[in-house]
Amino acid sequence: MRIGAPINRREFLVTSSAAVALAVSSKGAAAARRPSLAIDTHLHCFAGPDDKRFPFHQRAPYRPAASASPEHLLKCMAGAGIDHAIVVHPEPYQDDHRYLDHCLKVGGKKLKGTCLFFGDREGSLEKMPELVKRNPGRIVAARIHAFRKDRIPDFSKPGVGRVWKMAAELGLAVQLHFEPKYAGGFEKFIREYPGTTVVIDHLGRPLQGTPAEHAKVLRWARYKNTIIKVASLPAVGTKTPRPIGPIIRRLVDAYGPGRSIYGGGFNGQATGASYRAYRERVAGYLANLSKKDLALVLGGTASKVFGFA
Repeated sequence: MRIGAPINRREFLVTSSAAVALAVSSKGAAAARRPSLAIDTHLHCFAGPDDKRFPFHQRAPYRPAASASPEHLLKCMAGAGIDHAIVVHPEPYQDDHRYLDHCLKVGGKKLKGTCLFFGDREGSLEKMPELVKRNPGRIVAARIHAFRKDRIPDFSKPGVGRVWKMAAELGLAVQLHFEPKYAGGFEKFIREYPGTTVVIDHLGRPLQGTPAEHAKVLRWARYKNTIIKVASLPAVGTKTPRPIGPIIRRLVDAYGPGRSIYGGGFNGQATGASYRAYRERVAGYLANLSKKDLALVLGGTASKVFGFA
C-alpha cells in the first residue's frame, strides 16, 4: 500500500430538541476533549465569488456565495483543538487547483489536500503529476464523483479507470463521492487495485439511497483497502428517512476503527466552538467505542493513512 496500511450535504433521532442530541453525545463529547490527535479529513475552502485571482470554473456545478478561507480555517482549528485537516478540492474549481495551492501554502504543515481531475477531458488528467510534484507529500487523494444526474461518469468508458490508474501510480488514495445507486460502477476498480486506499466519502450517502442500495457500501468492508468516512451529518433536528446514528455505528463496526475516519464541521460561518461541537457529535454517536478506538476514528487512523506526524 503506497499511502499507508489499508486501513454543501443527515441523524440519530433528535426530533424532540437539540438538547436530546447533546445528551446522546455527552459520553463521546467528553472523550473527544481528551488529549489525542484530531484530524478533520473533509472540508472545502472557497475564495469567494469576488476574488478575481481564483475564479470558479465555467463548468462549476454550484457557485458558493461566500468565502471559506484557509486563514479562517486555521483560526477555527485552533479554537476547536484540531491538529490537522484535509482540504478537499471542491467542484466549483473543477481541475483548476490554484486555490488549493494557496490553501496549502497558507496552512503549512497543518493542511494537506485532495485533487480533482477528469479522465474523459482532454488534457485534464495529465496535470495531476505536476500538482503532486509541486506539493510533495501534501496531495493525498484523487476524488471521483458519481453524484446527481449531471455528475455521473460513464462507467462504460475508460475515464474512471484512467483516474484510478494515475492515482495508484502516484501513490494517492482514491476518494469516492457517490449516491448509493451508482456504487456498483466502482467495485471492479476497488478489486483491481487492492494496494490503493479507497476513501468512501460521507458514509456512502446512506440517506440518498435505499437501505438495499446502501448495503453494497456495507459489504465493501470486506475489501481491506477501503476506509469509511464519517462525514456530512444531517443538521440537528433534521427529519430524515432513517436515523443516522445506527448507520454510523453499523459502518464503523463493519470497517473497524482502524479503517474509519471523521470529517466535517467547517464552513465560512464556523467558529472554534461550532467546529469542536461537530467533532463531539461524531464522538457521541460512537460512545460505545473504547477510548483508544475512538481516538483512531477522530485522528489516529487518518494520521497513519495520510502521513500526518
